Amino acid sequence: MNQYRLPSDSKMLDSDFVFGVATSSYQIEGAVTEGGRTPSIWDTFCKVEGKVDNGDNGDIACDHYHLWEQDIEMIHSLGVDAYRLSIAWPRIFPKEDCVNPEGLAFYDKLIDKCHELGMKVYVTLYHWDLPQYLEDRGGWLNRETAYKFANYADVVSDYFGDKIDVYTTLNEPFVSAFLGYRWGYHAPGVEGDAEGFLAAHHLMLGHGLAMPILRQNAPQSKHGIVFNASPAYPNTDQDQSAANYSEAENYQWFIDPVLKGEYPSLVWEHQVSNRPMVLQGDLDIISAPVDYIGINYYSRNVVSYDENGDIKTVKQEGADHTHIGWEIYPQGLTDLLVRLKARYSNFPPLYITENGAAGDDHCVDGEVLDEQRVNYFQEHLNAVDTAMRAGVQVNGYFAWSLMDNFEWAFGYAQRFGMVHVDYQTQKRTLKQSAIAYRNMLVTRSEEKKNG
Repeated sequence: MNQYRLPSDSKMLDSDFVFGVATSSYQIEGAVTEGGRTPSIWDTFCKVEGKVDNGDNGDIACDHYHLWEQDIEMIHSLGVDAYRLSIAWPRIFPKEDCVNPEGLAFYDKLIDKCHELGMKVYVTLYHWDLPQYLEDRGGWLNRETAYKFANYADVVSDYFGDKIDVYTTLNEPFVSAFLGYRWGYHAPGVEGDAEGFLAAHHLMLGHGLAMPILRQNAPQSKHGIVFNASPAYPNTDQDQSAANYSEAENYQWFIDPVLKGEYPSLVWEHQVSNRPMVLQGDLDIISAPVDYIGINYYSRNVVSYDENGDIKTVKQEGADHTHIGWEIYPQGLTDLLVRLKARYSNFPPLYITENGAAGDDHCVDGEVLDEQRVNYFQEHLNAVDTAMRAGVQVNGYFAWSLMDNFEWAFGYAQRFGMVHVDYQTQKRTLKQSAIAYRNMLVTRSEEKKNG
């Protein structure tokens, strides 16, 4: 397959539908001690033995800090409309209340280059790299961090204003809160149910505090938040309540306070001893209006109750799985989007801000034949099209990821990129999935010109 194909009447082929690629700062930049940057919680976490596969870290990663210009040119060569990136908080505030002009300048030239090449810029303010000095005072367990985040958002948006086309406050607060502060799989490695729910509330409070600031500083830009979400399915007819609770805890807990001004009762009543301290007015702050919501989708969850009455995920034997072990289930993306539309009557315009697959990819004679990923993207683009035909408003689709990178606790063992990275030489090679994406967008562009 040399290009992805959508029905000729698909709304995804309209000129105002945004196609893009996505990355995040710690996963690609490297240069962790350059340009005034100080350590993040991930720099610290990577030094803890056994926390990251192979003892990997983001010290060099894809060396994007030095190779950014050629990377932006490569993104442009794919024919995309937009580039989704994140800003590293420790580059902007390397010390408490100390703004680093060199950090702002790095992103300024990068953004200018994108605009020069005709691409819009979608910027995430927090993609998990919290400054270590804030973690030393409790991190997201400390309510003060929400206010520090709002101040960081103020500095960035005051500097860039409307130059950033679309602002995202947080990427996947579920992962930050639960993998980082509940289960300890991610930085900073804290374990405890109460801690996870408290961190979640403070993350969402930080989002809400930032929203009016962003609107004031960048009134022409769009502002929103990105959630990861996996639809849940019962393993047997007796497991429907497990599926309902799984969805409530895994994504409704984060989306409900934004769109409904409340936490889902299913979780609130179940987690009595782990409820976070919610002060009067907090939910009013969190439910500030958003211009859009981003959804990151990779797979589904099939769940059941175990012998202790706890909810467990049931692996689907015989199903197709990616290299990381996640089931390939494109119907789940359609189901998720339809469920979101049904649950939230006020659901704003939506972007698929991440979607992709990890592969056991190898560059042979200058080619990377990632057939599974090619099929994955084709099937999931079709799934988005199906959801749109069912009445869901989707305004864009961003492939994850632009290139192979530091995949958090998996280190460099998992490759999600459309572009292969040789970490020894930093050579970039377009995989077949990238070539198919580019060809689809070139065809769309030519059809636009021809009316």
